[in-house]
Amino acid sequence: MLVTGASRFLGGYLVAKLAQNPSVERVIAVDSRAPSKDMLRRMGRAEFVRADIRNPLIGKVLRGAKVDTVVHAATMVKPPKSGSRTAMKDMNVLGAMQLFAVCQKSPDVRKVVVRSTAAVYGCSPKDPAKFSEEMSARRPPHGGFARDSIEIEGYARGLGRRRPEIAVSLLRMAPLIGPNRHGSVSRYLQSPVVPTILGRDARMQLIHEEDALAALERATMAGPAGTFNIAGDGVVMLTQAIRRSGGIPVPVPVQLIGSLGRVLPGSGLQGFTREQLEYYHFGCGLDTTRMRAVLGFEPRWTTLQALDDMVRGAAVRPVVSREWLRSVESRIQDMAGVGEVVR
Repeated sequence: MLVTGASRFLGGYLVAKLAQNPSVERVIAVDSRAPSKDMLRRMGRAEFVRADIRNPLIGKVLRGAKVDTVVHAATMVKPPKSGSRTAMKDMNVLGAMQLFAVCQKSPDVRKVVVRSTAAVYGCSPKDPAKFSEEMSARRPPHGGFARDSIEIEGYARGLGRRRPEIAVSLLRMAPLIGPNRHGSVSRYLQSPVVPTILGRDARMQLIHEEDALAALERATMAGPAGTFNIAGDGVVMLTQAIRRSGGIPVPVPVQLIGSLGRVLPGSGLQGFTREQLEYYHFGCGLDTTRMRAVLGFEPRWTTLQALDDMVRGAAVRPVVSREWLRSVESRIQDMAGVGEVVR
């Protein structure tokens, strides 16, 4: 088996779990940067290859190791610090094209699993209560990560059409949350004062980090071909999630949410992507019927339980300094030109 994105959370921990499975003969972890020392230790007997999947070297690795299963978990959420949107698209889309082209030419590959995202559905006021896998975005997503993911899925399905004997599985995951996953949602909710969009209260459906990893492992080891939404049961409203995380929601006009993210320390919106802003605006619900009936996966954690586990694991404490709160509220009111913020 070969897993890309081995230096990242899901890719690295999936390699570690596969390496512990005696039925897996060989595990090759691939990434353009080396995992942490702790992650390398967790990977055990897995072999790490430092390589860019856009490089022809990846073909030599697949053919030399006679890889039968490829897991692609290396899609970038936002541009690298020293890069640009063009560099991000090049790494995401061209990297996936090169990887799938190599899989197509390899006579040994029999399964390809792609870690995708629910961001492909976009977020808009016209969205249904739940998206099923047959649905598409009601409004084309604006963010680069969502657009890249749509293209990657298209190339993966193309691989399945050209090589029907290869089982292609696409896992559209809800935003990850948990005590160890310090992603955008966790950072946003753990802020003491959280800017929200005036007049909106997004519906959030999340997936616990352990369930996301377990679903990826299930798809890799025994899952059938197809597209699957991966999310915990239930939804939680954004303001409810903020209060359960110990924060205080501060509604501001949508036009100013980006400015606040840049100037308000600890807001959790610094460096936010277009997808994340749209998610906090409208949210997104997923129909997980196929996840259970076809993939055969049952999450251990509901959305609310996953949120509470993140709060416990991060030891989040409510804001207690009224002086600090008043100063922040005053800055927000001055920028937004709105009345007093209701606590």
